[in-house]
Amino acid sequence: MDTALFEAAKRAAAKVALLPDEVRAEALVAVADAIEAHGSELLAANAGDLARMDPQNPLYDRLKLDPGRLSGIASDMRHVAGLPSPLGRVLDDRTLPNGLHLRKVSVPFGVVGVIYEARPNVTFDVFALCLRSGNACILKGGRDADASNRAAVALIRQVLESLGLPPEAVTLLPPDHEAVGDLLGAVGYVDLVIPRGGRRLIDYVRDHARVPCIETGAGVVNTYFDKDGDLETGRRVVCNAKTRRVSVCNALDCLIVHASRLSDLPALVAPLAEHRVLLYADESAFDALQGRYPRVELAGPDSFGTEYMDYKMAVRTVSSMDEALAHISRYGSGHSESIVTDSEEAARRFQMEVDAACVYVNAPTSFTDGAQFGLGAEIGISTQKLGARGPMGLAELTTYKWLINGAGQIRP
Repeated sequence: MDTALFEAAKRAAAKVALLPDEVRAEALVAVADAIEAHGSELLAANAGDLARMDPQNPLYDRLKLDPGRLSGIASDMRHVAGLPSPLGRVLDDRTLPNGLHLRKVSVPFGVVGVIYEARPNVTFDVFALCLRSGNACILKGGRDADASNRAAVALIRQVLESLGLPPEAVTLLPPDHEAVGDLLGAVGYVDLVIPRGGRRLIDYVRDHARVPCIETGAGVVNTYFDKDGDLETGRRVVCNAKTRRVSVCNALDCLIVHASRLSDLPALVAPLAEHRVLLYADESAFDALQGRYPRVELAGPDSFGTEYMDYKMAVRTVSSMDEALAHISRYGSGHSESIVTDSEEAARRFQMEVDAACVYVNAPTSFTDGAQFGLGAEIGISTQKLGARGPMGLAELTTYKWLINGAGQIRP
């Protein structure tokens, strides 16, 4: 492994951590301005990537940039620039009986590596969050978005150099698989690796990383339509969760419906027909939908527990809350789960017993997003329990250290 890139990133991280907060914020605003000023160049690079992908591929939408999305990226970057600094927060402050003064203070991780697939917007989001939190970032994008990523990083580095800041604060690795191994084995250079992608990528990173990693991304998402669910609320929640963007990790994969509401199932899923969503329904749901929904097939062994990332969704019938909770426990991924109900007791029980990072009542899982949570942007959605959980913003890109002031005390 050639360590030169990693060594340069580590040196840059040390410099970025010491910058005044306003300098980091001003740099993000300058990059946001550059995105809008050089939008045509970014779109031209993205067009080259798009030309190599089948437009029918569900990942096509994730890969695509357009003027509106670039404007949104620039807006998110300015939002991050305007957020309070996550650094220097005093998390604990106390004086011990022996007079030692202890403070627990938030500090950057250092060098953050992120592995992601066909999502060029992630390049800008990761850079913004890392720089604002005093970190350097090393990016490993996929082949599908390589031209887009290279154009984005070149633009960011150009802005950093113009401001006298270390361009190595953002580094893009080659898109080949060897670079993944180098990043995962960069002990002493990389402080944290975050994979953003499907289950296969996340499992690979977890199994092979020699540096600390946070699991993010894979979302097998369920929504339970309770026996006391409101039909109109359910129609809106289910349709938005499934069809807003099918290729993202918070998209709905399985609708769980109480058996007493099967007569309402055709009306509940009717809005999905406009988007030509294919339903894989168990026998009870299939019987309720046959002839009343245009695209329905009998569910098979792999229909449940699948992250579709497409205009496809499973439908499961249950006879009780217990059965719904058991389904989620077996097939969910700990990402986002939702219940549609007018019963306060059912809502309370669902939120208490479902083991997931984000648990909704009468709202779609499409809200699981850093920007929607007021974090400005996100570096990923953690599905683990140690450390960060759910959308990861600025605060989640910091660790802490203890600062201890004494006056000559010694330990007996």
